[in-house]
Amino acid sequence: MIAKAAPAVVEVSVTTQSGGTIGSGDIIDKRGYIVTNNHVVAGAQSISVTLYDGSKLPAQLTGTDPADDLAVIKITPPSAGLTVATLGNSSKLQVGLEVLVIGNPLGITQTVTNGIVSALNRTVSEGQGGGTIPNAIQTDAPINPGNSGGALVDLQGNLVGIPTLTAIDPEFNTPANGVGFAIPSNRVAFIVPQIIQTGSVTHTGRAALGASVTTVTPTLAAQDSLAVDQGVLIVNVTPNGPAASAGLQAGDVIVQVDNKSVTDVQSLADALLSKNPGDTVAVTVYRGNQQMTANVKLGELPASG
Repeated sequence: MIAKAAPAVVEVSVTTQSGGTIGSGDIIDKRGYIVTNNHVVAGAQSISVTLYDGSKLPAQLTGTDPADDLAVIKITPPSAGLTVATLGNSSKLQVGLEVLVIGNPLGITQTVTNGIVSALNRTVSEGQGGGTIPNAIQTDAPINPGNSGGALVDLQGNLVGIPTLTAIDPEFNTPANGVGFAIPSNRVAFIVPQIIQTGSVTHTGRAALGASVTTVTPTLAAQDSLAVDQGVLIVNVTPNGPAASAGLQAGDVIVQVDNKSVTDVQSLADALLSKNPGDTVAVTVYRGNQQMTANVKLGELPASG
């Protein structure tokens, strides 16, 4: 099983203005395309890839998707050809399933660690300027610096996720042991072909309300004489967009989406992350002192950049 998966995992070395970083990547196409994390290649002046057999090749950046922390780079395949990772179906994963992480932690090439799937469908924000990963896979298999962009594989050797980051323990501001996150392979399968084809993401596949919003604070509630002091205020709606078509308007305060309460912009984003474009959701708002519910057929979040 390791024999099947390991040769498709590469070390990615990046030179930036401020020095160098090392991460991992997975060969996903015999033409030489490799998927890694966007944060591994961000600000790269040059990129090189070390293959399983130790040979080192220059790589070019094909395109990035910062919102999902994914990037695709390309090498010219050697004459012997390349071993390509087999993408698994991440929606079939179950909590408790044994998984392995393959990568280059701390630059130690081809290291394998093991653990289980600890949780599924986590929403993980990578902090300032980072992406927000919906449906992230949580695992206790150790993920160290350098593992980013590597492979989370099941016991059949299928790539089911891309290890991305370790949770930070807020008390000590250090990586928390046994709490790591990976981007699910189904998201990779959706995004990567778009980057290979066009150099960027053309369809995000993420649901959008079609409105600009801001978090309601007690100050804002007092200033605008709102009926509630928490929720999300609609600042404006996209003309003919999903919210507008459902009759929502600027000044409405969103307090619930389906059965999830909405207290701020983050909780609204969380409520929408599990939805797909085209889904209809019940959005409960206050308009003045009156509570009403509109059925909104969600649109698609446009790709940034």
